[in-house]
This record gives sequence, C-alpha cells and structure tokens, in this order.
Amino acid sequence: MNIKKFIAPTARQALKDIRNKLGDEAVILSNRKVDDGVEIIALAGEDVMQVSDSVARVKPQNTRLKAQQSRSSSITPESSILGEIKSMHSMLQQQIAALSRKEQPQRSQHATALLYKMLNAGFSAQLARVFMDKMTAEKLQGESWVSQVLKRNLRVVSEENDIVAQGGVYALIGPTGVGKTTTTAKLAARAVVHYGADNVALLTTDSYRIGAYEQLKIYGKILGVAVYAVKGADDLRLTISSLRNKHLVLIDTVGMGQRDERIGDQRKMFDAASVPRLLLLNASSSGDTLEDVVRTYHSDKVIGCIPTKIDESASLGAVLDVIVRHRLVMHYMSNGQAVPEDLHPVDLDDLLRRAFKPIEIKTPFTLDEMEFPAVELLAGAGNSGMDASFAL
Repeated sequence: MNIKKFIAPTARQALKDIRNKLGDEAVILSNRKVDDGVEIIALAGEDVMQVSDSVARVKPQNTRLKAQQSRSSSITPESSILGEIKSMHSMLQQQIAALSRKEQPQRSQHATALLYKMLNAGFSAQLARVFMDKMTAEKLQGESWVSQVLKRNLRVVSEENDIVAQGGVYALIGPTGVGKTTTTAKLAARAVVHYGADNVALLTTDSYRIGAYEQLKIYGKILGVAVYAVKGADDLRLTISSLRNKHLVLIDTVGMGQRDERIGDQRKMFDAASVPRLLLLNASSSGDTLEDVVRTYHSDKVIGCIPTKIDESASLGAVLDVIVRHRLVMHYMSNGQAVPEDLHPVDLDDLLRRAFKPIEIKTPFTLDEMEFPAVELLAGAGNSGMDASFAL
C-alpha cells in the first residue's frame, strides 16, 4: 500500500502536500504534533478502493461461524475495519480543518468569516470570493467594508436620467407575478403628478391573461390616463406613433417564465419598435432564479431594473448580487401594492442595511458554523473573473 508520512510546519501545508502527492481522495490515518510542526500519515485513495474491492470479492466460506466468532470475541471483521477507516477519514479531516483554521493568519480568518456572513445574507459564492480576493490586511472591517464596496458598485440612475423626468416610451418586462402591471401604474401616477394625465398613456401587450387589459384600464380610470391594447409589432409601432406627443408612454407586458419560447417574439417586437425596457426583479426570489431571469431577459435594450416585492423578501442579498454582477442600473425600488405610495427612489443605505440585518430565526437554509470546513474549501475555489469591472 502507498502509505506516506508528511511533516510540515502547519496542518494546512501538510494537507496541501498530501493532495499534491496522493490526490484529493487520500485517506488520513493519523495526525500528531511533532517538533517540526505536524505529522500526518495518509493512504492513497486508489489503495483504499483496492482494499474495498478485495474485501468485496472475498466469499465467506462459513458466514454463520464468522458471525458467531465476531459476537464471541473482540476480533473485528475485515469489512468493518474498512468502514471504520472511512469514518475516521471524515472525522480526522474535520479535526485537521479546525486546526488549520486556528493557524490561519488574521486576514484569512476575517475572510472566512466574511464569506460565511455573505452566504447567509443571500449573496453568491462567486461575488463573495471577489471580496475575499480584494481584502487586504488594512481592510478587516468586515460588513461595513463590504457595504461600502457594494455601494460603490451598485449603479443608480441619476435624477436627470430618471424615466419619469426624461420621458419617452418604455416597456416593463419580467416573469409572471413580478408586479409589472402595478409598477406600471405606480410610474404613471408619478408622471401624472408632475406632467398631468393628458401627457401620459398606458399600453398593454398582455392578451393572454384573463382581465389583464381590464386591470390596467381600472388604473387608467383612477389616474385619468388613456389605456390602449396592442397586438403585434405593426400595431405597436402605429400606436406609439399616434402617441408621440405624450411625455411618457408605459407598456405593460405579458408575464412569461424565463423558459417561455414567446420571450424571443416579445424581444423582436420591441426591437422592431426601438422600445427600451426596464427589467423587474422579484427580490423574494432565490439567487438561481434571479440569475436565470436576467440571463434570459437581458439585452442591450434593457436600460435598467426595478427590484420589486422588497417587503416580501427575507434577504436582499440575492437581488443585489445579481444587479451588481450584471451591472444593471436601478431606477426605483418597490415594496408593496399601494399605488403610487409603494414606489420609491433607490436608497442604497437602506437596501444594504436590510441585506446584512442579523439573522433572527435560523432556517434549514442558514449556514451553520459547523460547515466552516466546507466554507474554507469554497474560499479557495478561485475568483470569478469580475476584477476588471469591480471598483474598490
């Protein structure tokens, strides 16, 4: 068997030597402190598999006799020995990881704690690794430093480029249930206050949902704004042309899941009419779902985003993470159903404070400190390639 002894100044270095020499599947048989540091004895992973295969091929000639012998003596059967070795492997790996963590320099310990906090806040491991790579010995403030860096990288539309102030034609896009119709009404209400109902118009391309047009008409009646239903690219171009004297024209769209084939048709329709778009992101969705939504809906015609349902989200880390990584510009934030009260200018301080609020009740998705060894492995998994666009 390929049993090797490794001596190194630290457990971390010893583990690195073991991986380089015996591979990631090596089994640690023992570890102890020595004068030169740490001594670890390990067995190559392929040898463990050979032992396992050989034991599996042994056919017991008298199973009943062996069972009686095992009950009447302290002798452990070969297959039980192999199982104990494997269980010891897992236990020793955890112990050595804990020892290695204690030996880490201050920066590394801060970086691991930072990763732990960001993952529990809903941020992706990809973005968290960028922060760990950027951290230096002078930047050990943890959460406050993360918030400052995020604030510099979260893009918010300037007052002069606000769509209500600037005017024009805009379509609100996104998956089903993200709040497109309600947000359309909220934006229209803000425009009515500043420019009057006669200078605002609402369109809908949603001919699929029962009552979709009627719902928008109700908002239009309350606001005193004209509402139009359009079908197809030609109808859209003609309607927009007839409304060219309006200050603001907002287009409510049909909600489609990010895997719906009609999304391509919708994109072509708006491209043909040169309509810029705002992507609505449900802040209560998981990070994977938000990532899928952005990758599907994003294009050079998407001028920004509006995070919605902020009041329903347990954590804002995921939506902020996606916005940062995809360099989306935030135009507003929405936190309820009331029109127009629940649409607000973006307040980064409030969003970041809520993103890093202490965990009041742990859930099955909350990372526990017992998972720190796994977190440390994740910390060494490399960066995301975002460095060039990420500002400290």
